[in-house]
Amino acid sequence: MSSLSKETKYNKLIVVLSVVIPAVVALLFGVNLRKLGYDVQPLSFLPPIYATINGLTAVLLVSAVVAIKNGNRKLHENLMKFAIACSVAFLAMYVAYHMTSDSTKFGGEGAIKYVYYFILITHILLSIIIIPLVLTTYVKAWSERFDKHKKIAKITFPIWLYVAVTGVIVYLMISPYYAS
Repeated sequence: MSSLSKETKYNKLIVVLSVVIPAVVALLFGVNLRKLGYDVQPLSFLPPIYATINGLTAVLLVSAVVAIKNGNRKLHENLMKFAIACSVAFLAMYVAYHMTSDSTKFGGEGAIKYVYYFILITHILLSIIIIPLVLTTYVKAWSERFDKHKKIAKITFPIWLYVAVTGVIVYLMISPYYAS
């Protein structure tokens, strides 16, 4: 299969995943198993774990850029695969937490409240936008279209890094308000 036909084949999947993933997350975010009568314990231990995974993702992304700039393509590839796996693990834990726990309201007041909501809203919006960017960037590399991969990676990297870092910041800002 040629690089272009491989890419074309996966473009449809990228579009589907880019729509389905945010839709499913939004749908599941609104499902609370305890409120539906299921006897499940709140997974209240997950937020610091998935925040740490966001932090790890940021480190992996920066490390992957350093690796490729140093000409280590295999290390770059492995770090990027690990970053994608971390993002998938984050998403699974995030959904599981919200399906078993009540949402936490931010308790800060004044200017910090506006800072928090700005960071949260940009984090959420860019986390939706990053899905097709990551998938497209990955497929370009997998298809060995490195010129195209490099071009889109220059857009994908800073957005993905922002999403990863702001995920940690959002957690740090809201963690004092989690129910004990």
